[in-house]
Amino acid sequence: MSLKSLKKLQAELGITFRDPRLLKQAFTHSSYVNEQRTAGLQDNERLEFLGDAVLQLTVSDYLFRTYPNRPEGELTKHRASIVCEPSLVQFAERLDFGSYVFLGKGEELTGGRSRPALLADVFESFVAALYLDQGLEAVKVFLQANMFPYLAKDAMLQAGDFKTKLQEYTQQRGMGTVEYRIVEERGPAHDREFVSEVWMGDSKLGTGTGRSKKDAEQQAASQALGQLRVALEQ
Repeated sequence: MSLKSLKKLQAELGITFRDPRLLKQAFTHSSYVNEQRTAGLQDNERLEFLGDAVLQLTVSDYLFRTYPNRPEGELTKHRASIVCEPSLVQFAERLDFGSYVFLGKGEELTGGRSRPALLADVFESFVAALYLDQGLEAVKVFLQANMFPYLAKDAMLQAGDFKTKLQEYTQQRGMGTVEYRIVEERGPAHDREFVSEVWMGDSKLGTGTGRSKKDAEQQAASQALGQLRVALEQ
C-alpha cells in the first residue's frame, strides 16, 4: 500500500485528475500487482515508456526556447543530464513521490520507496499519466512548477553529466583520480539493478544504484559530488 493518499498529492500539486485510475496506475509498482492479483489492476511500466518520451519532448522544447544560441550538441548533452535517472530521482524526492507508491510487501521491506530506479520510474509514469489525462500543456505547466525552476539553480544539471562534473571537480582541486566499481548485481533479468561505488584511493566517495551500470555510476557520482562539497564547506 501507499503511505499517503493520492488525493493529498493532487491537492499539494494543484492538479485534479479526470481519470483517477491513470494516477493510481502511475504509482502502482509491479510488486503490488503481483501480490494483489486484482482483476484490471495495472502497474506503471507502460507509462514509464511513454513518460520518457514526453519528458524528452518537453525538456527539448524548454531548452530550445531558453537557450536560443546554444548549438545542437550542447542542447543534447544538457537534455541528457536532465532526463536521466539521477536527476529524475531528485525531482521525485522533492515531491515525496516515494510515499505515494503502491508497493508489494517484499519490495516495501527491502526499501523500495527510496530506491532510485523506482523513484525515477514513478516520475516518468506520473508525467505520462498527466499527459494522457490532460494533454501536453498540462505537463508543461507541471514541469514549469516542479522541474524547470531548479535547473537554473543546479549547476550540475546545467551542462554535462554527474561523472563529468565529478571528474572536473576533483581535477580542478588536484584531488586525484576517481574509480568506479560495480559491487553488486541484483534482481531478475528483466528488472536488473546494479550497485556502483566511486572511490578515490582508499576512500569511498559515494554509492549509487541503477537499472544499468551507467545509471548506477551516475548516481554514485552525484552522491560523491554532494559529499565532497559538504566536506569542503566545513
